[in-house]
Amino acid sequence: MPWLAPTPKNQVVNEICDRIWLAVVQRTLRPGTRLKEEDLAEIFGATRARVRQALALLEQDGLVTLSPNRGACIAEPGIEEAHDAFATRLHVEQRLVTRLCRKITAEQVVTLRAHVARERAAHQAGDSEAMIRLSGEFHMLIATLAEGELLHRILRTLTIRTSLITAMYQARSAQTCGPDEHARIVDAIAARDEVTAIAEMTHHMQHLEAELDLSDQNQPAAGLRSALLGRG
Repeated sequence: MPWLAPTPKNQVVNEICDRIWLAVVQRTLRPGTRLKEEDLAEIFGATRARVRQALALLEQDGLVTLSPNRGACIAEPGIEEAHDAFATRLHVEQRLVTRLCRKITAEQVVTLRAHVARERAAHQAGDSEAMIRLSGEFHMLIATLAEGELLHRILRTLTIRTSLITAMYQARSAQTCGPDEHARIVDAIAARDEVTAIAEMTHHMQHLEAELDLSDQNQPAAGLRSALLGRG
C-alpha cells in the first residue's frame, strides 16, 4: 500500500508486501499464518532474497513477526493491545484535526473533498482494494496537511496496527462506514470547527473499534497461494 511504504523498494518486493497486506485486510490470511520463504518465492516467481527483503519490511511495519524457530508469521496483536492501539490513535487523530482546523486553506479543502470523492467512487464500484487503500490514505492525508511530522510518524505506525487488528477482529457482519464519516470530518475541518471535527473523528474511531468481535479470531484460514493470488 502506498501509505505503508515510505522508502523505495524493488517492484517484486513491493508486490509481495502489497499482496500480503491486502490478504490480511481482506481476511484471507489469518493472524498466525506461517509465511514460508520457499512458498512465497514460488508464488511470486521471486528469489528468496527478495522474499526475505519483503518480510523484513513487513516486520518493520508490525504486520509480520520473524523468529528463529517459526520463521515468518502474520502478527497476532492481542485484545489489550487492540484497545491500547485504538485509544492512542484516537488521541493522535484528535490532535491532528485540531491542528488542521487552525490552518486549513481553501486549496487543502479541495484536496480533502477530492479524496472523499475517490472513496465514494470506489465504494460505488465495489472496488475493495481501492476502498482499503483510500481509507488509510485519508487519515495520512490529514496528518500531512496538518504538518505534524512527529504525529505523522506515530499515526502511520498506529494505522498499520489498527488495520491489522480490524482485519483480525472485525465481525464479518459489520458494515463498512463508507466515505460518509470521512466527509463529515472534512466538513467540520473546512468550517474550522474544532469541536465538531474532534467529535466527528471520535465518533468515527469509536465506530471502528465498536465493530471488533473478539470471538471471531478462529476463522479457518485459506491456503497461502489462494489467499495471495485468489486461486487454488
